[in-house]
Amino acid sequence: MAEGGDVSGVVVVDKAPGLTSHQVVGRLRRLLGTRKVGHAGTLDPMATGVLVCGVNRATRLLGHLMVGTKSYRATIRLGSTTVTDDAEGEILTTPGAERIEPEQAHQLFARFTGDIEQVPTQVSAIKVDGVRSYARVRSGEQVDLPARPVTVHRFDLVSSARDGEHLDLEVEVDCSAGTYIRALARDLGRELGCGGHLTALRRTAVGPYGLDRAVRIDLDDTAPTVIDIDRVARENFTAVQLDPEEAARVRHGGRIDPSRLAPAGLSALFDDEQFLALHRGDGSVEAVFAPAGART
Repeated sequence: MAEGGDVSGVVVVDKAPGLTSHQVVGRLRRLLGTRKVGHAGTLDPMATGVLVCGVNRATRLLGHLMVGTKSYRATIRLGSTTVTDDAEGEILTTPGAERIEPEQAHQLFARFTGDIEQVPTQVSAIKVDGVRSYARVRSGEQVDLPARPVTVHRFDLVSSARDGEHLDLEVEVDCSAGTYIRALARDLGRELGCGGHLTALRRTAVGPYGLDRAVRIDLDDTAPTVIDIDRVARENFTAVQLDPEEAARVRHGGRIDPSRLAPAGLSALFDDEQFLALHRGDGSVEAVFAPAGART
């Protein structure tokens, strides 16, 4: 691990409530002294928890880090709906959930587990004819987004509590990238006929990065530790050690024998301990991360 503006790697941030993901990136740029910072997988301002941020050369890895399994702990409030499907939006309807029992709701979780088609929440960053969906909704438009395939690996009930006419369900969810936990709350409430939305959301893991490795950057002005790019590559992809001839070829964008690679997914190619490139299972080059000629 390393610190400073010249290092390339990942910072796992425990995002505080009220911050946008863009604000987290801005703060990291200042703390680390580099403009080359990005994030993998936006968290809404209301949400907290794991936000994986790439620094310098590792920003090119972010698209690949976004596709892993994500884990959440959330509170679903049954009994009312909002325009955003969470507590930050204007209340639309309040049918109440006095007649709904926790076990009744829990039995429906199976309908939202596995490979499902999910309609994203209207107030999202998805573009419709070049304009963000949330911008269209805020201007008064009704947006109809098409359903998208997502995978919910786990949808568990942790606890429940009554709050007046509402029933609050604390849940844990493991899911694929692109899954909206707000939409799960919305759709569960719709199935029960009482409406639903999120009142709390905390992302507990993105791939191998959990809260145990996350740091708060809103508490002081200390530059956070960066997990270096070589370690990040080993933790997220199949590692392949190259011989000197292969390493020289890869440094110049060349291929290696596909039989040396993982048949599915991406392989991270290494010259000793240095991460050089990502290759697909057919041997084709996904990206080169080390310059030709010299070790870096």
